[in-house]
Amino acid sequence: MTSYVDRLRVQPQFHAHEHDKLGGILFGRLENRLAHWQPEQVELDLAIKERGTKSQRTVLECSIAGHPKLVATSAEQDIDKAAAEVRDELWHQIDRLAGKHAVRKT
Repeated sequence: MTSYVDRLRVQPQFHAHEHDKLGGILFGRLENRLAHWQPEQVELDLAIKERGTKSQRTVLECSIAGHPKLVATSAEQDIDKAAAEVRDELWHQIDRLAGKHAVRKT
């Protein structure tokens, strides 16, 4: 059985030793919000652009079948804090989407 964690692609800009910690930061709260959809309907992509520069930004994209892509970004330099920021921003976007999804079902 697939889980939401299995649907996360961590781009190569992250170091291998960071992957487990990033998954721990992102999931839990996100899994609860994503529960409106089956894991197979969800794709998550975590990337870091221009790592190690002043322009560094962390990007978390979420594609849910039948919905526009959601994108959360953070300019935070600390990777853990950036992951928490994109998680929280994506959570809010999914929350709004889930609200619309629930309205359509009633």
